[in-house]
Amino acid sequence: MEIRELSIAGAYEFTPKQFGDDRGVFLEWFKSSEFTEAVGSPLELKQANCSVSAAGVLRGIHFTDVPPGQAKYVTCVRGAFLDVVVDLRVGSPTFGKWDSVLIDDVDRRAVYLSEGLGHAILSLEDGSTVMYLCSIEYSPGLDHDVHPLDPALAIDWPTVGRNGDKLEYVLSEKDSAAPSLATAAERGVLPTWTR
Repeated sequence: MEIRELSIAGAYEFTPKQFGDDRGVFLEWFKSSEFTEAVGSPLELKQANCSVSAAGVLRGIHFTDVPPGQAKYVTCVRGAFLDVVVDLRVGSPTFGKWDSVLIDDVDRRAVYLSEGLGHAILSLEDGSTVMYLCSIEYSPGLDHDVHPLDPALAIDWPTVGRNGDKLEYVLSEKDSAAPSLATAAERGVLPTWTR
């Protein structure tokens, strides 16, 4: 497995080795020993999620109160997504910055983001399916959002899908009503850098 730290501290890209033959493909999309060696601590699994999206569906930017925080290990099992990690940790040297990884059913990469980081995904194809492992169970009282189209973040979202068709972004009601990064900071809901 190839492991690369992203430009945001606490975020990593994992590219598995794939073994294919006339029957199909086999790969290890998560391996605890390699993960722990790269990240420096194990991922304690409390919940696993699966989400299926039409092309243009934009989910996020989601984050959880720290503590406890929610770490995620995310992969795409069908289709393609742009996976975006945003540093929302007040005081971090990369606060307000973002990095992205194309996760798809070709390279089968995974993305890890530690507690305190924001997460968003954009589906690039109808029926795209993402699966992710979480360090804590979903708890609505701990969850927060920042608007994924906040001009201050200037995330370079793709405008065309995997097939070359123009993407029309589709956000949930909750994500559409999310505050800007500046407003979230003013409200005091953002996590704090603790390194």
